[in-house]
Amino acid sequence: MGVRSDLDSNFDYEIVDEFLDHYSIMVDSMEVMILDLARPNMFEQSVNELFRVFHNIKSASGFLKLTPMTKLATFVEEALEEMRTNHTKINEETLNWLLDISDMFAAWKDDFKSDKELTRIKYSLLKLPDLENT
Repeated sequence: MGVRSDLDSNFDYEIVDEFLDHYSIMVDSMEVMILDLARPNMFEQSVNELFRVFHNIKSASGFLKLTPMTKLATFVEEALEEMRTNHTKINEETLNWLLDISDMFAAWKDDFKSDKELTRIKYSLLKLPDLENT
């Protein structure tokens, strides 16, 4: 049984469909927001929007007991909070890490569509980049 089937068997289908609709929109918008972090005039807006996206994913995936997704979203949310409070621009290492994070969440979106098990988190994503400006 894949992740979608598992969700459908444990939760009301309307809750699952609403989650998947919102999740799809958030995943599809991540890359643009991440790339906008490199634009000084867009940094603050983009980091705040990304923080909200990962906070929402963390909350919804926690409710649905999607533990790997909840853990990664929490990890990213904490990094974005640090960026929001301590930095005014992003370095290339952090930008690339966030793009890889976006790819992981996109892979999970595909897992939902194909009703497969959630793809394992790449170990490299669990290494926090140097958040200092370069």
